[in-house]
Amino acid sequence: MSSTPSTPTLNLTLRPSQARGGSDHGWLKTFHTFAFADYQEEKFENWGALRVLNEDRVEPLTGFGTHGHREFEIFSYVVNGELEHKDSMGNTEVLKRGDIQMTSAGVGIRHSEKAHVHFLQIWTVPSIGRLPPKYYTRHFSDEEKKDTLLRVVAPIRAAGVSPEREAAGPAPVQSAVTLYASLLSPSVSVNHKFGPPGQGNRRRGYLHVIQTSGYNTGKSTGATVQINGGEVILSEGDGLYIIAAEGDQVDIKNVGDKTAELLLFDLD
Repeated sequence: MSSTPSTPTLNLTLRPSQARGGSDHGWLKTFHTFAFADYQEEKFENWGALRVLNEDRVEPLTGFGTHGHREFEIFSYVVNGELEHKDSMGNTEVLKRGDIQMTSAGVGIRHSEKAHVHFLQIWTVPSIGRLPPKYYTRHFSDEEKKDTLLRVVAPIRAAGVSPEREAAGPAPVQSAVTLYASLLSPSVSVNHKFGPPGQGNRRRGYLHVIQTSGYNTGKSTGATVQINGGEVILSEGDGLYIIAAEGDQVDIKNVGDKTAELLLFDLD
């Protein structure tokens, strides 16, 4: 990774798409931003409360068989296709584009995921352990995400967050993470200003450009965005580590000719 200073307090580090882990299993084509399965890199274990960020493509009539989890909060961001979820809490649901499903595994759950789908599998570490398992779903339309940073996941005690299984607003988590989603049109800009730090004296962020143009293991292509006037350029599959002080701002501009689908994590 190469580090690019933006201001005396803002630091940006590019994670190129082709530097991610992952593999083609036939039924599953996957990328791993952080250490996962056979991809084990100590320096990429996590980023704050963010532990897993996998971009998965699952072939029809296949999927992840029944398996167990503890403690992690696991959510799925559906890009295209359908994802069938079943779990030991009795939840059965078919998720489609715009849906976010969040399982707070707590003391333990078992679930399966099957279907033909392109989705992001995200795990975060809760601030409190040994909690009872919980399940939530939320839906956000493309129009809601167009040319803005829409808050789709937030801490359960944050303003505007409902503890109900299905509700308007962001999905609730017990983790110190807020997730924003955007569908950014060509030539349009959005920005995010970081608030006060949590336990440390800095905040972390992570920006991911979803690989919507198709599976590509080489150099990133497709939709392209620039950060803070061109200090860093990202295309599909690329990520950006952010270290910020209170009040630091990240400006994101679509400088390509395709809509860019983005996820921005704001972390303690």
